[in-house]
Amino acid sequence: MVKNWRELAHLGPAGSATVADGDRVLIDLPADRQPVARLRYVDGDDLFVNWIWDHQPESPRMTVIGRHLVAPALESLAQALPTPIPGSGESGDQALTRALTHGALLDLEREQHLAEALTAALIPHWLARELNALEVAGVRPHVRVQLSPSTSQLPWELLSTSDGERGIDMVDVSLLLPATLRNDPARTLSPWAPGSPVAAVLDPVVPGFSDAGELGSVLGPVSPESPLTRMAAELGGRVRPAGPIFRRADMGRVALATAAADAGRLLYVGHVTASTHALDARMHLSDGLDAPGLAAPIGAHRPYTAADIALGAPGLEPLRAPNRVALIACDSGADARYAEPTGLMAAFVHRGAEYVTATRWTLPTEAGLDRYTPALAGHAEGMLGDAIVAVDAAHEASDPVVALGAWQREQRRRWTSTGDPRFSPIIWATLTTAWAPAPPAPS
Repeated sequence: MVKNWRELAHLGPAGSATVADGDRVLIDLPADRQPVARLRYVDGDDLFVNWIWDHQPESPRMTVIGRHLVAPALESLAQALPTPIPGSGESGDQALTRALTHGALLDLEREQHLAEALTAALIPHWLARELNALEVAGVRPHVRVQLSPSTSQLPWELLSTSDGERGIDMVDVSLLLPATLRNDPARTLSPWAPGSPVAAVLDPVVPGFSDAGELGSVLGPVSPESPLTRMAAELGGRVRPAGPIFRRADMGRVALATAAADAGRLLYVGHVTASTHALDARMHLSDGLDAPGLAAPIGAHRPYTAADIALGAPGLEPLRAPNRVALIACDSGADARYAEPTGLMAAFVHRGAEYVTATRWTLPTEAGLDRYTPALAGHAEGMLGDAIVAVDAAHEASDPVVALGAWQREQRRRWTSTGDPRFSPIIWATLTTAWAPAPPAPS
């Protein structure tokens, strides 16, 4: 049986909410704006799913999916990703070997089966009917998804619809951060204007680590003909700080704060590491031991934590976040894995960002892809670079969610039409954007 949300027979247990009328979503459908759903997954013994359409605020929907139906699909997803599986004792190298050498995301047939399994387990029948009704009506909705710890790595963009198409073909998708964060009345949104300065932190040197070390170079040598070099040239005088853009050794937290003070965007490409709690999620800049902050040192280096960004520390002010922030680094969007989702994405939103693009899982470097992925036959050059350029371009657009989704759709078409691992969702499906517009005015 084909498992997708256009063909509904497999979705939801018999006798559940399958009788719900999907056409209800068309009532009071706005003619002048895109319909938006806020969808939440909530962990309990089972998985609770609720959603509400902005044009029908008095009609929330809710259903429950048995954990025994959800767990196998999520376990298959975890096996496919290059992030160490919690509790397994797996090292980073072992996770990369597992996912890149023989993982499902690099084999089109197995990846399709995974997408179908995730759809069958995690898309409620009622919601599928509504999405189908909107598609028949010629309407493309925006689904804002708030994930739970167990579903935190779920790529909605990758879910199966039919005929090789995926969720990104049918809906615009963004990450929904908790309402207590995005609607905090004390939160002040930073301004955005086209052509505004860009704080660029691209592959900073981390003290005490060689280029090939654990926190070494992400990009490796960047050739003059690289799309990354062209991207940097196009940014030109907008880049803060002035000077070389790649592999700087002076891009610590103080330099970042200075660069971000009047910037409309932040583009970070580097290392992020997780910790035991979300506020200790760590960016790795060119900070030595004398850098102010609360994180314990790693050798000659002090990491910059979500807590430092959001709350400051002795001798360190909280960061002023630009309106648009891109964190292209391993697990930079891992906030939802924690019971209190207050990681790097939340920290930047708290400090004024409206859009934050980050990654759901470990992001392989091109060197890592070449090393661990036999199917690429040494042709990984440009895979990560193209994603960075795409995110940079999306953050220049009027709507970064729509713009990044358009690039992801093109990558999906190339992947499903050719099976070429250069277009594998191992890269493009990890990218997610949180959208947190200004808090509503007090009533």
